[in-house]
Amino acid sequence: MPQSPSVLIVEPSADEREVLRTVLERRGLRIWEAAEVETGLQLAREHHPDVIVLDAETNHAGDADVQAQFDDEASQQQSSLIILGRLRRTAPLPAGQQIAKPYHFGPLVHKIEQLAAVQLAARAA
Repeated sequence: MPQSPSVLIVEPSADEREVLRTVLERRGLRIWEAAEVETGLQLAREHHPDVIVLDAETNHAGDADVQAQFDDEASQQQSSLIILGRLRRTAPLPAGQQIAKPYHFGPLVHKIEQLAAVQLAARAA
């Protein structure tokens, strides 16, 4: 039986993480979370989540080196990366994967589920 899709939430706000975690867990997704970029990168490398949600306001998330590390991790593990907020990037994300703030949780959760389903289908192929 395949494992359920997984999501890593890198978000400085404990309240935001709790809302996303609660909603996504109720939908059957496995969740890891981090308040700091460094912890988020460590969890991404350890668990290889299907989707990484990175808040642009997390400490150092705007650093080009940090972005490159998340891009590399997502690429190596074939994870999808969602950026919350505005970051100046050299390589644009696919449509719908950079979400402006303030955002509504409904569309964000839908996008996460959509990307997780794609990753799950790719694993099954």
